[in-house]
Amino acid sequence: QVQVVESGGGWVQAGGSLRLSCAASGSVSGIRAMGWFHQPAGGQREILADLSRDGNTNDVVPVGRFTITQDTAKNALHLQMISLQPEDSGVYYCRAKVTLPDGRWVDYWGQGTQVTVSS
Repeated sequence: QVQVVESGGGWVQAGGSLRLSCAASGSVSGIRAMGWFHQPAGGQREILADLSRDGNTNDVVPVGRFTITQDTAKNALHLQMISLQPEDSGVYYCRAKVTLPDGRWVDYWGQGTQVTVSS
């Protein structure tokens, strides 16, 4: 079992900044990738970035505003957000992609951290 916990969300005025963090624990040896996802109120969950343990990334975050970094030794993933806009509001989720001993791939999701950007 892998536990995933997000933190760092909150209320911020438009133009402000937040730094979100994600920490994975448990059977972390099976983690092959960790990623950030955003789900706006009333909308669908969408991927921001997916970072594999070998350093490869699938980065779709807003260019110049969001920066994702990972600390593989600590099984942690961070999302630095600047120049926040109201449309950035919503729940930010972290996901760990894990391989089981039988070769199957399983996703473990955190419960999310709420970000609210006021105009």
